[in-house]
Amino acid sequence: MLVGLAVLWPGGAPSHQRTGVGFDRQTQRATVTEMAEVSCKTVNASGSSPTQARSSGDCKKATIRVDTGKDKGRTFTEIVQPDQPRQLHQGQKVVVAYEPSAPRDLQYSVADVDRRLPVALLAGIFALAVVVVGRMRGVMALIALAISFLVLSLFVLPAILQGSNPLLVAVVGSSAIMLIALYMCHGLSARTSVAVLGTLISLVLIGVLGSLFIGWAALTGNTDDSTGLIHGLYPSIDMSGLLLAGVIIGSLGVLDDVTVTQTSAVWELHEANPAMGWRGLYRAGIRIGRDHIASVVNTLVLAYAGAALPLLLLFSIARSGVATVANSELVAEEIVRTLVGSIGLVASVPVTTALAALVVSADRPAHGRPSAPPAVPAAARGGRGRRRKR
Repeated sequence: MLVGLAVLWPGGAPSHQRTGVGFDRQTQRATVTEMAEVSCKTVNASGSSPTQARSSGDCKKATIRVDTGKDKGRTFTEIVQPDQPRQLHQGQKVVVAYEPSAPRDLQYSVADVDRRLPVALLAGIFALAVVVVGRMRGVMALIALAISFLVLSLFVLPAILQGSNPLLVAVVGSSAIMLIALYMCHGLSARTSVAVLGTLISLVLIGVLGSLFIGWAALTGNTDDSTGLIHGLYPSIDMSGLLLAGVIIGSLGVLDDVTVTQTSAVWELHEANPAMGWRGLYRAGIRIGRDHIASVVNTLVLAYAGAALPLLLLFSIARSGVATVANSELVAEEIVRTLVGSIGLVASVPVTTALAALVVSADRPAHGRPSAPPAVPAAARGGRGRRRKR
């Protein structure tokens, strides 16, 4: 893992010329300072606003003040249509897109709502809940989470952008995240090492199956605006490899949960009955693992279905058949992603359980086994016999 990090470590994300499309736009923070009602017909007839009316009735003219950047304090106006999904109000914080090559009165436009405060507040509540319930383990879990984000932002993403093989980057990055997270949260022990080994074996299986079926199903990984923009900016990136990297990284979090739980279950079974051999431990652990498999696989499938719900609604509206929907690349990509990850999860249970049973039974074979009753001296036995005779 350390060798992989050293070899693949990027010098930073390569630079490119901004396209002004999607997330590749220049943005600034701004505030809505005033809202005034205007007639949509008047606005449409005058043509003075960059936003043309699409309906009759009452529109709103928002006056927006730029709060950051070289134009801090500058104001501009924007027309808000009554049928727009995003409605503005006075005092609202927004994100505005900046296009320096446009005419001066068209350089700024509202791109999105500024959601930093509610998101930061929710993150604070999450961190507080983790620390209150998990105590020191919770603190270590939060530190491991922060390190995981650093590995993703400083290694995985820049390395892929530099043209490194996405599969190798994902395997090395996932291994680093896994080792840091598991050992920080659960300590340096044989139990944690078994969970690490079980996770690694499952990740290798996911990588092999993902590579095989992504190639066999001819999935390009270039299926939406985001991937299209990435491919346009960095044509050297292997988009199918990027898809496979996403499958591996996405499966890692659930794999950690399964392998740690199975290892802990086997260890506790051994503590409860130290005389149980590795076969007995394996059978008992597998019975626990079957319940875990049923819940985790269902969770993974529902998570992917929830992410693709708008897409599934579009197919439902089009009244396409199940075979047609499943054959489309957009849906087939999610199916392959879900099934490959689920196979890895299912395989992690017997693999981790067997490893844990072998290690714990070999590590402490005689620990806690019931000892033979102490020998009774012959004289004492004879004495008791004579007393019974009398």
